[in-house]
Amino acid sequence: MITEATPLKDGILLRPVVEADAEAMLAAYERNREHLLPWEPRRAPEFFTLAGQRARIREMVETQRLGQLVPLILVDGDRMIGTMTLSGIVMGPFRNANLGYWVDGEYNGRGIASLAVQAVLHAADEQLGLHRIQAGTLVHNVASQRVLAKAGFELIGRAPRYLAINGVWQDHLLFQRILHDRPPTVS
Repeated sequence: MITEATPLKDGILLRPVVEADAEAMLAAYERNREHLLPWEPRRAPEFFTLAGQRARIREMVETQRLGQLVPLILVDGDRMIGTMTLSGIVMGPFRNANLGYWVDGEYNGRGIASLAVQAVLHAADEQLGLHRIQAGTLVHNVASQRVLAKAGFELIGRAPRYLAINGVWQDHLLFQRILHDRPPTVS
């Protein structure tokens, strides 16, 4: 997977999460707390502490070691400005993962999410050998739906009360992107 920094544009990089990112991650979440509130699950108070972010990163790194997660961050210099994550990775005949992402409110509308999604899709295909990536958005998250459409995702359905976002079970639109039509590998 993406094992080193991948340049996107204007000095912005996509790179793997490391434990030393805890302070930058905490600052990014604190800075974007209101911006992310309508789009993310409610967070426990510990989430907004340095110890909470360190524990979270350790958990992500361990889950990555197990082959089930690829946690990436977007950085502009020393400033973390978002995340890109492939989670729930399943190999075998499914070869699938879920894509999740967010970009700092100050950086929205610059095409950063679109570039980062394309980089993750390329790595998911070429490096992980995945066949399919799925993503879900809140029904009213038109900006995220545009990012997915630009990346070739297709709408596959609506999931009622799919995730608890901001403390409420909310409907999501589900999308998929088939990465290739190569014959499946023999397991």
